[in-house]
Amino acid sequence: MASRHLSRSIAMQSLYEWDFSGKKSDILEKIVEKNIKEFGPGLQDKDFVWQLIKGVVSNISNIDKIIEKAAPEWPIDQITIIDRNVLRIGLYELLYGNKEEVPPKVAINEAIELAKSFGGESSGKFINGVLGTVYKEIEEK
Repeated sequence: MASRHLSRSIAMQSLYEWDFSGKKSDILEKIVEKNIKEFGPGLQDKDFVWQLIKGVVSNISNIDKIIEKAAPEWPIDQITIIDRNVLRIGLYELLYGNKEEVPPKVAINEAIELAKSFGGESSGKFINGVLGTVYKEIEEK
């Protein structure tokens, strides 16, 4: 598994665990450290995991508003925890990430792959639909 893909997987699993436990800020660091140790023992670029985690957490209210706008029939708390956090990572990379490091289509594709690996049967299509909607909006502006 490529290093950045593994970093995204660790970030998603950490955000999932954090979200599931009520988004308590005092446990996030422990969760991330535990997951890096468990799932990425030889991971070269741990900074990318932290960049994703910190980026999502610091922009979470704006990201969640964008999710609700792009998927109005799905209130944020009704989206599965996996899909919700895959969307958060994808939107963070799409909106706030370095476009030269991670082009928008790569960010979308990576999110879809995470959804297919960790989510349900229709997760990939759902993630693609929401991120595609946001991407089209960005392109139009």
